[in-house]
Amino acid sequence: MGVNQTVTGDFTGESVARISSLQNEPPWMLEKRIQAFQVFEQLPLPKTNSESWRRTDIRGLDLEQFQLVISNKSQPNGKSPGFFSALEEEKRNSGLIIQKDAAVVYSALSDTLTDKGVYFAGFKAALDERPDLLKTYVCQTIQSEDNKFNAMHNAFLQSGYVLYIPKGVVVDLPLRVIVSLSGEAIADFSHTLVIAEADSQVTILEEHLSVDQQEKGLHCGGVEMFLGQNALVNYAQIQNWNKKVWNFSTQRAKLERGANLRWITTSLGSRLSKLDQLVEMNGEGSHADLLGLTVTHARQHIDIHTYQKHAVSNSTSNLLYRNVLKDRSRTVWRGMIEVQKDAQKIDSYQQNDNLILSKQARADTIPGLEILADDVRCTHGATAGKIDQDQIFYLMSRGLSYNQAEQLIVNGFFESVLQRIPLEYLRNQLQESIAGKLQLN
Repeated sequence: MGVNQTVTGDFTGESVARISSLQNEPPWMLEKRIQAFQVFEQLPLPKTNSESWRRTDIRGLDLEQFQLVISNKSQPNGKSPGFFSALEEEKRNSGLIIQKDAAVVYSALSDTLTDKGVYFAGFKAALDERPDLLKTYVCQTIQSEDNKFNAMHNAFLQSGYVLYIPKGVVVDLPLRVIVSLSGEAIADFSHTLVIAEADSQVTILEEHLSVDQQEKGLHCGGVEMFLGQNALVNYAQIQNWNKKVWNFSTQRAKLERGANLRWITTSLGSRLSKLDQLVEMNGEGSHADLLGLTVTHARQHIDIHTYQKHAVSNSTSNLLYRNVLKDRSRTVWRGMIEVQKDAQKIDSYQQNDNLILSKQARADTIPGLEILADDVRCTHGATAGKIDQDQIFYLMSRGLSYNQAEQLIVNGFFESVLQRIPLEYLRNQLQESIAGKLQLN
């Protein structure tokens, strides 16, 4: 088969072997895939009799309707495709990766960062160029045995990107990644792998979008982040799939001593989303800010499970998720703060607030604490309510339309999250995405 061709296949052992062969993978990667596939074959799709899936029914999902695209592209072609062409003139970023279906079609990194040892490339290229790095880190934290989607991701993993920041390197401008689906019934198994060594700093903006708003799709993704001592990472993910995409993602982060992670999750699209996010504070002085913005409409269903795990003393975390719901949509947020035995002097908080814009929308909020130490400060809070009609009346009496008044109130509702994002570029990008979703701008 020639370079730059693609083939399609089903979710079979033959497809696992074909992916590995076409990508010329080392034996250890094929072994990982085979082990994951064996688990995938044995596990059923999750059902609502499981506590973590009790509020998310996926009986409408038929995996056989999606096709696995196996790409033989060895390197991106250096030119961004069609509708992304304007991004080549983007001057606000120090690096850009564009993925279309199962292939990275554009990849660039500034010469300055390359000279400093920063590595930023698609997963296929990283297997060729940095196999030792991937062998150490890839799929270390995503356990196939946890559920069928984890096993599926680990078996059919393709594309995505790898970012490595050497010790002491500071990346001043954001790195940007765009993951897109364009074909009919495409299954995407992209993987995000971020390794930030000690005293490094970086900001990543990752966007997921559909090129065609009418094509169905499946995203079964994974995120792994490893932060070394005193590393600082800002990671923002904007999910904006169309309303026919099933979206599943397992996301993990590990923080060493003094590391600081600001993790921003914006959920706007998809037919149904199920996210499982866990951050581990494994070093004293480590801190994580988990910020979430969700806007749902029509019959969308978005289920997010967050887990703040404190394994050592003197670590902190703070979570704030805010949801706006319209029409007959539904959100589920389940949060857990775990403090392990002898992990003293912990300060951790979680808060989920919901603004409901219609009578048929529904928000489920389930916070939780699992505390095995006695010198801690761990608390949680949750709210749900409708827009105050007196506020609407007041704003309309000042000349605003109903939609304008509603938009102003929604903006104010999200402001407490946005103001905790120190980067103006990220704030503006999030505000634009949210305004577009609400169709109020």
